[in-house]
Amino acid sequence: MTELGRIYWTRQGLRLAYAAALLWLTLSVLTALMTKGAPGGGAGVAVVADVFQGILGRVGSAAALPGAAAVVLAVIAAIVTARDVRRRDPVRRFTRQQRRDGMARAGGRCELEAGFGRRCGRPAEHGDHFYPWSKGGSTSLQNFVAACARCNRAKRARVPSPGQQRRMERRRREYLPPSSSVRVGERQPLP
Repeated sequence: MTELGRIYWTRQGLRLAYAAALLWLTLSVLTALMTKGAPGGGAGVAVVADVFQGILGRVGSAAALPGAAAVVLAVIAAIVTARDVRRRDPVRRFTRQQRRDGMARAGGRCELEAGFGRRCGRPAEHGDHFYPWSKGGSTSLQNFVAACARCNRAKRARVPSPGQQRRMERRRREYLPPSSSVRVGERQPLP
């Protein structure tokens, strides 16, 4: 669980830092546009050109640092995504045996949470990767989760939070025999 939690919080931190950099960039540009330059004497096209040149100079200097921060964060996110692609399990679909075992383990009911940490009560229609395949989740019985169509669509390809993982394992303790494993989520190692 510690690895999946670290991955989740790293991604959340990257999203938050990128949003902060974009907000910083926006505020810097707006502040640069609102400041008044020194009024120029004279009239005509030369004065208008000087005003636009002054505006572009202020905006450019104000946007340099936050723009560079946003670019650096975008490059880091691209590297993380590229590593996820390299982690992908070569087999995306669960085997029939894995699907049968996973559905039997879940009792034919959806294992995802419907709200307030409760287990969804609908019949399971899909076998889903708890840790998304597109993010490097393995195609194994440990990463298999039985899901109804509605919960499967709502989950999409999001990395589950450590809290979601703990709640899933706690719910599994309620309906699985004590001898079976309740662990959920598994990630492919880097090649």
